[in-house]
Amino acid sequence: MEWGGEYSLDSSNLDCLLDVLPGELEFQQILSDLDEKIKKNSSSIEQCLKDLQSEVNEICTDEVLQSTTDCLQWLNNCNFSSLKSSSTHHGELIEFLRTLQSLLKNEQNQEEMILHFLLDLSSQCGVSFPCTPSGTSFELTSSLHAIEDDSTMDVKSLWDDVRLHLRRFLVNRLQSQEETNANALQQQMEFKTQCIQQLLFLYPESDVLTKYQNMQNKLVSDLLQNCVLSSCGETSFDKVVHGYQSSVPTLCTMIKEDLYILTGTIDPSSSLKFINETYLDTITDEMTVLLERLCELQFKENALHIVKANKISKKHRGTVHAAASQDYQKKGRNFCLTLHQLKCLSQLIKLFLLMEEKIEELSSEILLVPSFTERSKNVQGVLKKASGELLIGETRANEISVLPEQLLQVEEPVLLNFGWRNAFKDLSSSVAHCITIAIEDFSTKILQHEQKEEFSAAGCAMSLVNNQQMRESCRAVQQEEQPKRIAKFCSDIMEELDTLLPLALACRDDSLQEIRANFVEACSKVATAVLARLEEKSKDVPSKAPLQDLYAALSTAIYVFQHFTMYSNLMRETSKKPLFQLTVQQYQEFINVLQFQVTNYCVRVCATSILQDAESHHWDDYKAFYEGERCSFSVQMWHYFCCGLHHDLWTILPPKTAQEILKDVLEQFLAMLSSRYCQACPSYKRTPQISIDIAAILMSTEDLLWSVCSSVQEFLNPHEDRDLKIYKIHSHCNSLLSVLAILTSPLKNLYETFLSNSDEHLPQDFSEVFYHPSHWLFCIPSSCSPLLKTPSAREMATQGQLKLLLSQPYCNLNLLLETLLHHDCLLVKILLRSSRNEESNRGEPSSLVEQINSKEPTLIETIFTLLSYCTLAPKSLGIAFETYMEKEHLWSCLYNMTVSSCGESEPEVIRCLKLTLINSVKGIVKQIISLMHSWEATENYGTYQHKQIVPESLLKTVPKEWNYTPREMKRKESGKCFTRLAAQAVSIVISKLPTVIACLPPPIKYFFFLAERKMSRNFAELKKAGLLVWNLIVIICRIFEDGNTAELLTGATLDRWSKEKLSLVRVCLESIMGKQKSGPKQVTQKVIQSIEQQRPNWIESQLLKARKLSTDCASVIVEGAALEQGGIALGFTEQKINMMVLDICHKPGGSEYLRQIYHIIQLNEEYLKEQLSCENSSEDDATSSQQRLTLTLKGREEQPVFNPFEVYRQSCAKVFNQSTIAEWNWDWSNLLPSYLGLNQMTFRVLLAHRWEMKEGAELEDEEKVMVEHLKNVYLTQNTPTSEDKEE
Repeated sequence: MEWGGEYSLDSSNLDCLLDVLPGELEFQQILSDLDEKIKKNSSSIEQCLKDLQSEVNEICTDEVLQSTTDCLQWLNNCNFSSLKSSSTHHGELIEFLRTLQSLLKNEQNQEEMILHFLLDLSSQCGVSFPCTPSGTSFELTSSLHAIEDDSTMDVKSLWDDVRLHLRRFLVNRLQSQEETNANALQQQMEFKTQCIQQLLFLYPESDVLTKYQNMQNKLVSDLLQNCVLSSCGETSFDKVVHGYQSSVPTLCTMIKEDLYILTGTIDPSSSLKFINETYLDTITDEMTVLLERLCELQFKENALHIVKANKISKKHRGTVHAAASQDYQKKGRNFCLTLHQLKCLSQLIKLFLLMEEKIEELSSEILLVPSFTERSKNVQGVLKKASGELLIGETRANEISVLPEQLLQVEEPVLLNFGWRNAFKDLSSSVAHCITIAIEDFSTKILQHEQKEEFSAAGCAMSLVNNQQMRESCRAVQQEEQPKRIAKFCSDIMEELDTLLPLALACRDDSLQEIRANFVEACSKVATAVLARLEEKSKDVPSKAPLQDLYAALSTAIYVFQHFTMYSNLMRETSKKPLFQLTVQQYQEFINVLQFQVTNYCVRVCATSILQDAESHHWDDYKAFYEGERCSFSVQMWHYFCCGLHHDLWTILPPKTAQEILKDVLEQFLAMLSSRYCQACPSYKRTPQISIDIAAILMSTEDLLWSVCSSVQEFLNPHEDRDLKIYKIHSHCNSLLSVLAILTSPLKNLYETFLSNSDEHLPQDFSEVFYHPSHWLFCIPSSCSPLLKTPSAREMATQGQLKLLLSQPYCNLNLLLETLLHHDCLLVKILLRSSRNEESNRGEPSSLVEQINSKEPTLIETIFTLLSYCTLAPKSLGIAFETYMEKEHLWSCLYNMTVSSCGESEPEVIRCLKLTLINSVKGIVKQIISLMHSWEATENYGTYQHKQIVPESLLKTVPKEWNYTPREMKRKESGKCFTRLAAQAVSIVISKLPTVIACLPPPIKYFFFLAERKMSRNFAELKKAGLLVWNLIVIICRIFEDGNTAELLTGATLDRWSKEKLSLVRVCLESIMGKQKSGPKQVTQKVIQSIEQQRPNWIESQLLKARKLSTDCASVIVEGAALEQGGIALGFTEQKINMMVLDICHKPGGSEYLRQIYHIIQLNEEYLKEQLSCENSSEDDATSSQQRLTLTLKGREEQPVFNPFEVYRQSCAKVFNQSTIAEWNWDWSNLLPSYLGLNQMTFRVLLAHRWEMKEGAELEDEEKVMVEHLKNVYLTQNTPTSEDKEE
């Protein structure tokens, strides 16, 4: 049929909508595009009906169709068998068939040419060749019920001989294709689909499917038998597992191929029936035979052991053996299986479970979702595939005579039926019996071995193993809940149970219920034994075992709890009642008790041991403690204890549990310390010690606070309702600071703040002054002030964000993304600046094919991809790379991204941008290539794909009644149609540009918007369509120019003709964009003129629409960002960050990219801190100390060990630098007024504890006046205020 419209319905380039969240403008464009497609397809269908109407009116002279509605009614009611038939002369048929027969027998390699010739006859002339043994003659339209005579039988025998020869040729091609397997999967499927549908042209569906089914059956049987029997020796469980491990992936690939092939050939129910009978039933039968053989061998081996045992007895040896053998036969030949054999069976079942899941995914994906084999169109009786092959329609003259039982018909819906479980039925009773014994046996041995090790090494800590590489079964547990180290004995037990788990998961019917029941019962017993052992371990702390055993027991209990929860969830699908309910409940209670025990023990140790320091806390001593130049011993030891606790919790427990425990312990510590220092009444000489102690406590708390807070808001602005523990920590620290302020501040400052010279009454706003929970953080001199911004801003600097991120016990993805986006992506800019050396030492791929196939992302690629995923932070990509692009002079690469430059060595950022644009235009490329194949098949089939010309001798024998016109002659007539083809291709590209831009991620659009603002006026004039539109068309031209890239993107095979036509389309696009170096060719001018004639100014309007869409979207981004103040991160709430992280993790490689960047930040922590500190001074200082980033860890990463000397060295430098603390100049004028809101009773108590308020204190006259005044106002009031009553 002639080209009837601009393009057909195709949603391939709307797939990327799933990867972005379109805005309002994008949605309008997408809906407009869909509406236009619907209108175009409607007009195309209308044109098809009109063409059909005219053809029917020509053929059927006795019936004239007046309208397209009459045409549809005629199609519904038409009986093709009643059409007027045209008979062909018998002699001409005989001569034609004999010529075909002679060519096939006497000439070599003529089969493909003859097949295409017959297909051409059928499509062009409407000739229907018989495809069943009952076929009688050829007809131009459909079947003719004629009486069979001898002449008819001669025709039949000749035709049968011809199609038999062709069938052998096609079958051989199918088999050779199976054996070589040289092509890619998609090309192989297209090739096999073509062969199958050519067979369907020659033979009925039932015969073809039966033949193909037998072929595949034999392949499956041979594959399974060869895999198992390939190794020498007798068949064993190990050989069976190894054989199926290598064969199952191949079987899944074969099933995928056949599902795709059959989907375009038969209905889904018949396809499923084919898969059931060909693959699933064959696999089940082979597995049944194999297991029966293994059972026979195992039974004989067990019987042999019985015979040997009976020979030892003195009497009735033969009788006992006979009775035992009969007993085995009665019980279904039960026998004993070793643990290793059970593991082999479990691995085998796991393979089948995975295969079952994979086949279900394939069937739902291929049979329910349209695939490339289903996108076929009927053109003049020919099924035209995307690959350009010609396939005959299913309506044939003799299908009416085919019996129903001869066809592969399905009356009821067919479902996948993989009965592999039936193969294990004979083994079920033996497995159920042996699995209990095996589990009890290995668990008992492991527990006994652990107990022996404990007795042999008394007083040593529990043996632990790392749990960082979580097994596949535990991946459902979030990282923050995964234990880091667990007891080795428990790890060994759970590893064995994980191996046997598939035996229980296979249970879906009554025959295997016993296995699951016994597995659950045995696991519950093991869990109880492990729980008892953990309880013993916890009771040994601290008398017989170190404190670390308590943490290890808690971590191990959590590990077992998570495991059995996972077991219960996995079995819930096949179990009507919850399993392991009692076990899970017992472990939950034990975990709660242990967590309380850990917290309580740590607090008691501090209260009863560490903080019992008589020498340091002799507050009324008139001698100074170490000349007032160091803090108390107890405070220093408390700090060391907290550091050790932090290390143990971070290296053993799950991150979330570790933070909860440290948070709880720290809060109780501070409550205790706050209470003690509030009661202290220091002498004059001991007052400086109070100041030093509290300063040290606050600095130590600040150092630990980074670890227990999981977000910036929690650190700086905790809420009592949401973060109660953190809120209390801040409250205790503020209380300690108030003690320091009231007890140790100079008397004059205190007096001036709380009393005026003339007023002896309390300030009226005494109870109304309010201080922030994090007030104490901004009052400590030289503490975390570089990490925090001004107190009024209550915002964290980038250094603080980095410290908070790296203080977490795990990779906190939300906090990581917030840190990367913070302060205009400052940290990302430093990483990019430091990655230049990496890029310069990296070899560049020389072609787009290598770029697309590159699997290992570099740091720049990782950052680029990650920021392009941040659709809710669209400016981040442009802001992060702006400085980098300018320093590397890369903006010009975007302006001059010509066709020739795409294949050369180029900067990595440009390559990443290009790959993003390539992925966005995949749908357009696929549609253009499909259009080329379709046009080649219908209009320019010319010399056939087999490159052979139909012999003149064969053309002469074609019956004249068929009116056949050779394709070689028709080709000359159809050459003029290419202008319309090129116009259609160019129209597809131009029309889809707005939709492609709408589907691009917002960060990419803003990046090009930013680049366009930096363009010079000359470039701007050249690129009126916009830089993004310009580059999209350049990418499409590059793909059309490079045939390898086009084949890689689409999976199609392009011949020289297709590549030439694609090149001409490229020239047309370049001419439209004004990129041609020379003047446009005549063909190019014709193509563009044909589009303009049909739609005046349409090309220009589409390009302007695309430009407007890209610039408008970027403008919306800029306007939205202008409303934010203080940088990018201010506009990000926790909810927004969480949404972005979820979105990133659902993108390809998203979570891996985040973890890769986190790993690099960890390895370069000190360098990044140095660079961030230099950023505040000058950028020159930052760039002067650049070094290469450490991207991978050299050597093996060892388990970190707590080193108290290292902690002491760090503490002296940061926290307990005594001379620095003693010399601090407190800003009393700013600190004291913040405590005007202090409760009056608290203030009076603290004021009374000052040394100046004591009787007999040596004071100067001025000081005596101030003290007397303070006493009169605050300490000698008779009437208590309302606040006192409440207190």
